Amino acid sequence: MSKKTVLTGITTTGTPHIGNYLGAIKPAIEASEDARYNSFFFLADYHALIKCHDPARIARSSQEIAATWLALGLDTDKATFYRQTDIPEITELTWLLTCMTSKGLMNRSHAYKASVDANREAGKEDLDDGVTMGLFSYPILMAADILMFNADIIPVGKDQVQHIEMTRDIAGRFNHTYESLFALPVAQVDESSPLIPGLDGRKMSKSYDNTIPLFCSADELRRLINQIVTDTRGPGEPKDPDNSTLFQLYSRFATGHDVALMRQKYQEGIGWGEAKRELFEHLDSQLSDPRARYHELMSDLGAVEDVLQKGAYKAREKSAPFMEKIRIAAGIRPLTYVPVQPETGTQVKKEKSVEELLRVEEGRRRAILMQLKSLFERVESSDNKAEAALQVLAEKTAEVEGLKKKQKQKAQNELDVLKTELAQYVN
Repeated sequence: MSKKTVLTGITTTGTPHIGNYLGAIKPAIEASEDARYNSFFFLADYHALIKCHDPARIARSSQEIAATWLALGLDTDKATFYRQTDIPEITELTWLLTCMTSKGLMNRSHAYKASVDANREAGKEDLDDGVTMGLFSYPILMAADILMFNADIIPVGKDQVQHIEMTRDIAGRFNHTYESLFALPVAQVDESSPLIPGLDGRKMSKSYDNTIPLFCSADELRRLINQIVTDTRGPGEPKDPDNSTLFQLYSRFATGHDVALMRQKYQEGIGWGEAKRELFEHLDSQLSDPRARYHELMSDLGAVEDVLQKGAYKAREKSAPFMEKIRIAAGIRPLTYVPVQPETGTQVKKEKSVEELLRVEEGRRRAILMQLKSLFERVESSDNKAEAALQVLAEKTAEVEGLKKKQKQKAQNELDVLKTELAQYVN
């Protein structure tokens, strides 16, 4: 049984914080130890340019993120760890995929629609004000990141699931138009992972300026923990651990036994000052060794660069020959190229695997959906989507009935796909 490929990108626009570590880095590194998977991790520095135009920030973030993953124990002999910009095939593939992607699909991107909605609410005449082509089309770059290595599983947050679906659409259309080269990735969303609270109790995020940098100094860690918002209950008053940011952070670093003891202390009325002191001491003891390793790496960035170059070499061993196959499939070939002739006569034709047949069928289905995109846009733009879906189905059914026999089967296939896709609106 072949290994599945798991791929994760890390945008280089900020300093890694505790929320990043608990929510993404720690589980990703642990998963990379699983021999059933090939793990690919990359610094998404092209993606960083979409919203950040501060070159010093992007450069510094690239250094910090690379050093952080290595300091936390990522084994680059088991995982492929590289920088996006070191793989030129990714941007080349982005262009080929751009030529396969409809503008209508990009119009439906959540990020683009959010920008348009913000401009509309602000009363701006130009609804595309401030929208760059990078923001508009970055789902295609994300698709290239994934398809370049035919990744099977993409761990993402709920807000990114749409982009994986877009990647499947784009891959399916390429497979249908040219050759079945791309696997169709699946989004992996960890529904059980709890929210990591920040200093103010909201989700820890750079956007809220409520983060605790993962490798800040011990003094800074103590100062930030002391800023965590608590309620007014004093020492001796029982406290609810499940609604305490201090307890939530403590429980994500501590063992089950220690968590149980701390829960008991909350119920017995531990003072907030004491709770903050215990959280600091526990986090500091957990982070002190990787913090020291991180600062060693930040003082020897040449060694970090060597690791990234080694990762780029490993990645390009896969991307360069695969890109050559993609070019040839699309007709970008040497003038002397001679296509391989199909087997004839008594030669036994190689049977396609079930996986390949399913991939071809999925490509056919998604190509049909791209052809029907204007019908979906009618439904999506309607106030009553169920009513609009029924109207679209009625029109398509009437169209099928009015066709001659030769054309009818193709239109019937389209109608069958349309019925399946619109079921979500009319059921």
